Amino acid sequence: MTNKSDHRPVGAIPRAPGLRSALQALAQRHITVSGLVEQALDAAESSKRILRAFAAIDEEGALRAARESERRYAEGRTRPLEGLIVGVKDLIDTQGLETSYGSAAWRGHVPTTDADLVTSLRERGAIVLGKTTTHEFAWGVTTSSTVFGDTLNPLYPTRIPGGSSGGAAAAIAYGAVAAGLGTDTGGSVRIPAALCGVAGFKPTYGVLPTRGIFPLAPSLDHPGLLGETVDDIAILAGAFSIDALGDRSFSRARLGVLREVPPVPATAEVASAFDAAVTTLGEFFACVNVEAEGLFDGAYEAFAHIVLTEGGAGHFRHNDADRIAAHYSRETVERLERAKAMTLGEYAIAHQTRRDFTARLHRAMARVDVLVLPTCPCTAPALHESSIRIGAWTGTVREALMAYTAPFNVAGFPAISIPLAPRDGQLPSALQIVARPGHDGALLQVARQMEQLLRTEAPASPMR
Repeated sequence: MTNKSDHRPVGAIPRAPGLRSALQALAQRHITVSGLVEQALDAAESSKRILRAFAAIDEEGALRAARESERRYAEGRTRPLEGLIVGVKDLIDTQGLETSYGSAAWRGHVPTTDADLVTSLRERGAIVLGKTTTHEFAWGVTTSSTVFGDTLNPLYPTRIPGGSSGGAAAAIAYGAVAAGLGTDTGGSVRIPAALCGVAGFKPTYGVLPTRGIFPLAPSLDHPGLLGETVDDIAILAGAFSIDALGDRSFSRARLGVLREVPPVPATAEVASAFDAAVTTLGEFFACVNVEAEGLFDGAYEAFAHIVLTEGGAGHFRHNDADRIAAHYSRETVERLERAKAMTLGEYAIAHQTRRDFTARLHRAMARVDVLVLPTCPCTAPALHESSIRIGAWTGTVREALMAYTAPFNVAGFPAISIPLAPRDGQLPSALQIVARPGHDGALLQVARQMEQLLRTEAPASPMR
């Protein structure tokens, strides 16, 4: 749906530079780390006020880290990510900085240690600007909250940014930071990236550490990376030994094209943008159609059963009924009530379905290097919209937005979402690229090639 009335012009706050540009400018002394941090703090405060993209901003810690980075530049002791500024999802522990996991139940919680992901970035010189907002316990796709307020889409603020890493995508699209850490259990990095017009990457299951991250469904949880571009993600990925520069396994990639994931069709505008992208990519890559019928049978249902069972078990293990009733949102309480009805037999069947689907997916990719499909079948829904109709299909916003992403959490395959150029004032849509497990660096490399081919127009501008 096209809607120009809720778009706003860019203001005077400078955008955060891309990570590679920032590194070059810092090395050549064209800018200082403190200057970058001060600019980012202004933009973060603005995005927090206007969009609720940040849950907490670490002004003192960021400026202290900036001074340390400047000493290292002066002494010639720079680290690979020296002075680069990132946001960290409020599901991920940060030492000395409030981490509430998007829930009133954890207000005032200040971790004593960093999550492993954060440690890796800090040790390489990155600076944590603050905590970006999340749906409560990452259990939702809208990043809405009756306690903290709804996070808004910076391109179209009457619409959702997606979730549950909605704050990170909103902060990046707004220009407060160029990259950040998120998590993805059923699409929680890729969905907000798609709806906000940025890039979002979920590596192979198990590649990134989860220690220090509040779990939702441990057998589906994937830490992830978001960036304004694939190159921003690739620079961060190097901190976790994902080689996006040297891995050219897919230099002559064969693309398997999936136009939809049954039973959810793509809207006309998403289908049109996707077909145009495939036409462009077909000039540079070999493309073959992949049959979707039967491929995804049971995958989403298995995902939903696993999330309910594992999510419920985690919360009930650590909380009594009174604490849940008093401090959790109604939405989460309702999900936990449904979790009580799950049985071990249903959980076992869900995992058998998972194994069957993963085997089918491997067979479907036997003759291609990557799959390409829309990231979401629709563009960003309006705030507080509860259901969506696409053709003859009707379902919840959650079902619609996760239909094309959750299967790849079930299988543990790496996947990335890259934005498609806006067409005639339409809302952003995105291309999802999926590789077989272990091909994370090659996936980033081919995604960067595709991004360069497809990003032929300037992206939409955020409200500033």
